[in-house]
Amino acid sequence: MPIEFLGMGAGNDSTETSAATTSFFDPAYAVRIAKVHEDNNWDHVLFAYNSATQDPSVHAALVAVNTERIQLRLAHRPNVSYPTFAAKSFLTLDHISQGRLTVHFITGGSQADQAREGDFLSKDARYRRTREYIRIVRRSWEGGQAFDWDSENYRFENFASGILPFAGRRPGISFGGSSEAAWEVGAAEADIYALFGEPLADAADQQQRILERAAAAGRTTPLRWQIAFRPITAPTDELAWEKAHRILARFEARRANREVIDPVRHYAAKAEAAGTQRLLAAAERGDHHDRALWTALAKAAGGGGGSATALVGSYDTVTKALLDYHELGFEIFGLRGYDFVSDAVEFGQHVIPQLKAEVTRREAGKTAGEIRVGHAAARERVLKAKGE
Repeated sequence: MPIEFLGMGAGNDSTETSAATTSFFDPAYAVRIAKVHEDNNWDHVLFAYNSATQDPSVHAALVAVNTERIQLRLAHRPNVSYPTFAAKSFLTLDHISQGRLTVHFITGGSQADQAREGDFLSKDARYRRTREYIRIVRRSWEGGQAFDWDSENYRFENFASGILPFAGRRPGISFGGSSEAAWEVGAAEADIYALFGEPLADAADQQQRILERAAAAGRTTPLRWQIAFRPITAPTDELAWEKAHRILARFEARRANREVIDPVRHYAAKAEAAGTQRLLAAAERGDHHDRALWTALAKAAGGGGGSATALVGSYDTVTKALLDYHELGFEIFGLRGYDFVSDAVEFGQHVIPQLKAEVTRREAGKTAGEIRVGHAAARERVLKAKGE
């Protein structure tokens, strides 16, 4: 199973530690950062979504026509468009990119941000809607005869899409969430299940719970696993930790000065999303976990932090830490630094090549089934060690 890397397809250069020097959406910068990832060994870029950002589908189309290889991960909220329309929009982008599209369906982790665009459903109701939405989109992509739909959230008659997936291969379906409701939906509907960067035992425990629900749903195809971190790397561990503490200090200084770090996230708010709650719980247990996981940034970000746990260390240390997660079955790593261009270049040049080479070496001669058995055994070891 290959190891793959997902970077941030940013529309401007702002991060938690520095204000933007570009316009809020800068097309030239958007193309530049995507090309930086493409030219430095990355496999995917993410076009994120919240109520204040540019339209990620148009952003992704711009990148598609200005790149050749990089895969596009399009974040999409079901509340913003009807599923039949969205299915055609996705396939239009799929053709523009010549089959490079995966759609990441977001149910929504902030009630306030959902409300900004007219969505007032409860959390559990949103997950039920997401499940229906994914099913309608997938059925639309199959083509064939027109079909009807009549469910809790959607009703239509005699719909058929004239546009079908590029080269006969439908876009991938990515999904994330750490609540019971999320596990039920993702286990049944997703190709890729995405998690925030938790300690190894916590991540393995969540995988196990999702797999149990996949089995109960009668799933026969294997899930692919993704996990997200903020990498902080340098040639040596000492230099990496110096860099990490500078990043934390800059973030805390901006918060102390009451700067607007993000127009949507409120860092002092209580965490609503289960994934963020899990990161904060890990942070309360300690700043350091496993080989290189650092939770101090998650603690500083509080309820608005999202993906905020870091892997800190030398190129070799972070390589080994990511291999620890790969042993559990994680094969896609969502990674973004605190300086998008320089961090993408550094990680792409000094970490990605040795990681891909090591995974190729470890898996040489093994079947996909044998590899999955090895991942399951690694999860059992980690969970047993946690119990002891």
